[in-house]
Amino acid sequence: MVEYSSAKLRQCLDASGGEAMLKDLVEYLAKALVDNPEEVNVTEVEGESATILELSVAKTDLGKVIGRQGKTARAMRTILGASSAKLGKKSILEIVE
Repeated sequence: MVEYSSAKLRQCLDASGGEAMLKDLVEYLAKALVDNPEEVNVTEVEGESATILELSVAKTDLGKVIGRQGKTARAMRTILGASSAKLGKKSILEIVE
């Protein structure tokens, strides 16, 4: 099992790497939630007004990333939105199958 610490999360949040930092943040959060962290993949797609981060996980882990009534996904989107605002950017998280 992989060990996830609050220091690593803080490092993701405080980094000044722009989109790369946001991608790392989403990847870190997703890997902490799933049973198969090696199958977590985050892809950046540049849109006209925002960066879209597409998160894909194993089919067996999809429910863990979405959560009951979408609460986990909503929490991840909230964290991403706050981090994006801090950088003066707009980012959207899409969970793909």
